[in-house]
Amino acid sequence: MTESLSTVLTDLHAKARAALDPVHYDYFAGGAGDEAVLAANEAAFRRLALRPRVLRGNDDRELGVELPGGRASMPVLIAPTAFHKLAHPDGELATARAAAAAGTILVSGVASTTAIARVTAVDPDAAVWFQLYPLADEDVTAGLVRQAEDAGCAALVVTADSPVFGRHRRDRAHGFHDLPPGLAAENMRGRDIAMAPLSWSHVDRLRESTTLPVWLKGILHPADAELAVEHGMAGVIVSNHGGRQLDLVPASIDALPAIVSAVDGRVPVLLDGGVRSGGDVAKAIALGATAVGIGRPVLWGLAADGAAGVTAVLEALRDEFDHVLTLCGGRSPADLTPDMVVRTCG
Repeated sequence: MTESLSTVLTDLHAKARAALDPVHYDYFAGGAGDEAVLAANEAAFRRLALRPRVLRGNDDRELGVELPGGRASMPVLIAPTAFHKLAHPDGELATARAAAAAGTILVSGVASTTAIARVTAVDPDAAVWFQLYPLADEDVTAGLVRQAEDAGCAALVVTADSPVFGRHRRDRAHGFHDLPPGLAAENMRGRDIAMAPLSWSHVDRLRESTTLPVWLKGILHPADAELAVEHGMAGVIVSNHGGRQLDLVPASIDALPAIVSAVDGRVPVLLDGGVRSGGDVAKAIALGATAVGIGRPVLWGLAADGAAGVTAVLEALRDEFDHVLTLCGGRSPADLTPDMVVRTCG
């Protein structure tokens, strides 16, 4: 058995912090406002306990999950995060190699420092999804969709919680507003990236423009989850942007049950924000998520040791989740159910 994820993450986080420019470390580590939601995402998981089942003969386990847009060998995806070359010279290529080796899905961000076609070329058989924002100029959005399709992406992930960018005190204190010379958001070269408050009609037109499954990310209100289903989304992602947008929202795991209830099995529900252990994965799955996304742990692995560091995070997470699943009496993620989650004090 590998080391616990907490041990792996503690080591990689320390190495990453030592390796990174302090300005760039704060960019990755920081959140919006007073960073209350940033802290709440992890704290909310700690308030939940698991109530195992026993004597269920679970020697033969299968961790994989099928999703619109591909199969993952475990219920863990790599969530979209920006500017991987700030963390390591190999950037998104290293992340893609680790994701492919682990047999999981990489959601590559529109603000990638490597063009999406180069990311998908790392392993043409691996599932890569493309995250984008619905921009004010719909022709620009359409161009990004074509770019993702041409690159062979298996799904689109539309981030809906960013009509304006969050206010990050750490970035303002450092005066960090632009990438250093030599780096760029490669998918956006030569494009107008103006953002504006948009509507469901923009999402409708984007969905109608492609045959790829479209996921909607940044859902916290059950009414929006209902609307996402009505507007033909392939799935929804419960997310507060890792605490980087509005510093007044609930932790992702606290928002999850109401979203699952609203969707009522019609589309899969994913979650990101605060997942730091195999136990966290199990808690989210038990509360109705089909899979979870991880962001900052991947960045710490990348900054510490490139593709090998990301692989270390993914494999420790796989091992830990499998261990928790076994102790909970499960053969597959579907065996984790809401009655197995107990809220504790604190």
